[in-house]
Amino acid sequence: MTHEEILAQYGPRESMEYDVVIVGGGPAGLATAIRLKQLNADLSVVVLEKGSEAGAHILSGAVMDPRALTELFPDWKERGAPLTQPVSGDDVLFLSETGQTRTPDFLVPRNFHNEGCYVISLSNVVKWLAQQAEGLGVEVFAGFAAAEVLYDDQGRVKGVATGNLGVGKDGEPHDGFQIGMELHGKYTVFAEGARGHLGKQLLSKFKLTDGKDTQTFAIGIKELWEIPVDKAQPGKVVHTAGWPMQDDTFGGGFLYHLENNQVTLGFVIGLDYQNPHMSPFEEMQRWKTHPTIRAHIEGGKRIGYGARAINNGTPQALPKLVFPGGALVGCDAGFLNAARIKGSHAAIKSGMLCAEALAPALAAGRAQDELTAYPEAFESSWLHKELQQTRNFKLWFKKGKTVGQLMTGIEQWLLPKLGVQSPPWTLHNHKADHESLKAAGSCAPIAYPKPDGKLSFDRLSSVFISNTNHEENQPAHLTLKNADVPQSINLATYGGPESRYCPAGVYEFVEGQLVINAQNCVHCKTCDIKDPTQNIVWITPEGGGGPNYVGM
Repeated sequence: MTHEEILAQYGPRESMEYDVVIVGGGPAGLATAIRLKQLNADLSVVVLEKGSEAGAHILSGAVMDPRALTELFPDWKERGAPLTQPVSGDDVLFLSETGQTRTPDFLVPRNFHNEGCYVISLSNVVKWLAQQAEGLGVEVFAGFAAAEVLYDDQGRVKGVATGNLGVGKDGEPHDGFQIGMELHGKYTVFAEGARGHLGKQLLSKFKLTDGKDTQTFAIGIKELWEIPVDKAQPGKVVHTAGWPMQDDTFGGGFLYHLENNQVTLGFVIGLDYQNPHMSPFEEMQRWKTHPTIRAHIEGGKRIGYGARAINNGTPQALPKLVFPGGALVGCDAGFLNAARIKGSHAAIKSGMLCAEALAPALAAGRAQDELTAYPEAFESSWLHKELQQTRNFKLWFKKGKTVGQLMTGIEQWLLPKLGVQSPPWTLHNHKADHESLKAAGSCAPIAYPKPDGKLSFDRLSSVFISNTNHEENQPAHLTLKNADVPQSINLATYGGPESRYCPAGVYEFVEGQLVINAQNCVHCKTCDIKDPTQNIVWITPEGGGGPNYVGM
């Protein structure tokens, strides 16, 4: 049955009314909700989170700048926020195949300085934020995926509808069928994270990117390890550039020592890479075998795995933030500071700025108009100033690794020493990541070593420890616009890159035909971004599905 047929037979859907509906229970969405209730405890606010619980789908490095959190909760330490491990030291390393060169502390650009920051599990921080929100009276509905944007007769956003439950692979409702519910709000805030499913639709419908740069992305692949006690260096932060990247591909590694003999580490690769033979997952696996990285984790045990697309965070590519009836916050808009490798503080601040525009609008009796006060407040905020200072970071690397490193040194080290806080020039980009792949025949194949099961692993064992689970008897949430394209174009021209850029083994070619193993999906959104023909359609699966990250 089609969506319309299900509605006709089983509808109408029940609806619930709120002052503000928030889609996404990450740092941005929860900060929006919390700030709203701080400003007016009588407001009705609901947060929809598609993960099985708050924090289940949250993946980040993470070294957190507490500036925005301190504004949201000045007493966060007394409240027991899980920021307990201050950064104790920074290493910025350039790796050759077997060696390393450490950047002297006095030459480290300001964007890599982490004084006053904390090594955290962002999943745990989000769980704590959800508790604070609920304590203020926010309704947090975990396990409910917002599947559809709802519009009124004037085309303004009036809320969202959750997905139906109990629809089989054949599209027919079965015994466990439950029709979705509508949540109506005077305003609806979208905080889905990078490449949000509904946010993407809103960008197109309201032409929010007109006159803006083209947003680009990277994929971050992360693991959590327990290491021997004698290797633990709580608060140690390591960033690497160089090997294993063998061309001008933008990429680098991170390794952060947590408490309790744990290390979180991972690799970030720009999704504008050109060689279709590249596998970001395999690059990360061989990076761990480098003597410098091996020294931190050898003898330990891998206990967590995940992957997520991230914005490259250029303010030139920020869309218009508001539209009739709602707003975009956090990475749904693209507030990440790629140069600092930090997004949680920006997400929280953007949510607060949005809430501070929402509260007076609601107090004035307004509804479903444009919250112009929100982008105006952003323009005068410290977040805007911070993002402007690093606005060219990723774009310089599009001109090559050497140029990127040189200009980062000039903009983030030399100019500040000369009293120039923001570079006097601005770069621009109008090329999408999916347009960057070259034909497979024009690029050198990459031979990746087989996993050893100790330091390096395969995809399926990795997905297993991400606790990914989807109800098997549901329509696939990954579909194709044209079923012939993977074979006739992607395989024929690009060598079937979807079998390599996906970090979860969702896509594989069997006898020349693409097979989609949707049950493996960790919701990273890489396929939605990198597919060279933009033929893959990612929609939200049933709520509660996907990964369940613990301590990530």
